[in-house]
Amino acid sequence: MIERLLIITVVAVIAVFVYQMYTRRQLAFVTANRNIDPLLRGLNPNIPAIVYFTTPNCIPCKVQQQPALDKLKTDLGENIQIIQVDATQEPEVADRWGVLSAPTTFVLNTDGQAKAVNHGVADVHKLKRQIQVMKPVS
Repeated sequence: MIERLLIITVVAVIAVFVYQMYTRRQLAFVTANRNIDPLLRGLNPNIPAIVYFTTPNCIPCKVQQQPALDKLKTDLGENIQIIQVDATQEPEVADRWGVLSAPTTFVLNTDGQAKAVNHGVADVHKLKRQIQVMKPVS
């Protein structure tokens, strides 16, 4: 019994490590390619952005993620940019960004550097926290 618990614990730790490494690699890749990525060309460089990957059949996208992004846009107005990408219409963009599931959101700072990625639904409070962490303290 103890051996099984140990094996499960080791597998869980390995899974968490692999997920964290994947996320770091994803953020580093997006940041390294921010100046050449056509998706980011029209962004205002002084305003943080969220890149939101969705699909037409994604129920959590419609029921949870889109309302959270709408609320964020209402609350922050012109102080946030949101780019929505339909991963079924633009699979090369989703591949380039390493998106495996919808919804996926990337939070970019004012320099276009990816600072956070959320696989799955991210509520408005989490997105605001991720954006606030990036703002310089005055």
